[in-house]
Amino acid sequence: MNKQIVGRHFDLTEPIKNYLEGALDGLEKYNLDIISGTAIISGDEKNGKKGYSVEFIINLKDKNTIVITQRDKDVYAASDIAIERAKKSLRRYADKIKGHRVTSFKDLGEEAEAVSVLETEETEIVPMHLELHKPVDFDEAVEMLKAETKRQFIVFNDNDGLMRVMYKRADGKFGLY
Repeated sequence: MNKQIVGRHFDLTEPIKNYLEGALDGLEKYNLDIISGTAIISGDEKNGKKGYSVEFIINLKDKNTIVITQRDKDVYAASDIAIERAKKSLRRYADKIKGHRVTSFKDLGEEAEAVSVLETEETEIVPMHLELHKPVDFDEAVEMLKAETKRQFIVFNDNDGLMRVMYKRADGKFGLY
């Protein structure tokens, strides 16, 4: 992981640098591929009160960047709260990855196959009754649509052997494709 510690309008001391480096090293325990971690400490003054802002920018391999910003009167207090928030965010992301099923072939590895071949010893043939699926002519299709309330269309063969579709219209008449 690449680590950067930057001070804006703030003089960085060795103890603060070491403290933040240790905090960034502690983020490795979540076993997420962290590309880089940046800590930015800013000293600013608002309404005559001196304060410090600590910002953590964490770039992960497969996710967008996580940005945590914390403001406090004390540098160490702001750093502690920002570190805890970063750990909580990374812990949630790690739990989310571990708790969900695999969603892509990239997660499965290079040997993943889209369809597995099912091997059966015997081919099973299921017989069908032709009476249930006999062709319907024009007059039978009209009668069937009049009798049924749920079905809105019927596919049938016309006299020329072409497949046609008859459907109920909103005005009660029948349409034909």
